[in-house]
Formats: sequence, C-alpha cells, structure tokens
Amino acid sequence: MWSNGIANDRAPQRARAELRASGDAAPARTAGQDALGRLTPQELQIVRLAAEGVSNRDIAAQMFLSHRTVEYHLYKAYPKLGVGSRTELARFRW
Repeated sequence: MWSNGIANDRAPQRARAELRASGDAAPARTAGQDALGRLTPQELQIVRLAAEGVSNRDIAAQMFLSHRTVEYHLYKAYPKLGVGSRTELARFRW
C-alpha cells in the first residue's frame, strides 16, 4: 500500500489494530487465504487452473503465455502455498 508516496507494508496490521481498538473485528483469515494472498494475480490464476486439472500447455493457451512461463509461475507459487506437487495443489484448501 502507498501512503504519501511511500510504501507502507504495515497498513493491514494497523487497520486490524484500529478495528480491534474500536471494538470491531476484522474478518478472520484461514491459513489457505493467507497463503493465497502471497501469490501474484497471475500466479493465482495459474494455480487455480492447475488445481482444476488443466495442463500447463492448456493454461498457457488460455492465458496467451508459453508453457515454460506457466511452469515458472507454478515453480514460484508452490513454496508460497507450502505444496510440492499438482496433487497437493488439488488438495489445497481454498
């Protein structure tokens, strides 16, 4: 988030603290939602398609990417989600 032109990475924590102080509560997030929040929008789209069983080549065709780019995005997304394979990805709690 940006505040006065400066990146502010602690804005979500501050917002939650302000809500708690006012007597309100922020919606609880599950571990899966926190992990998904670490993905880029493109990683998220690719991961969801892969979890549905779509092949890398078909994902690439749908997104106008090369299959190697899809492989790269999955390679970067797996550690963020704590999974090591497509099988684990299919069992991931969304």
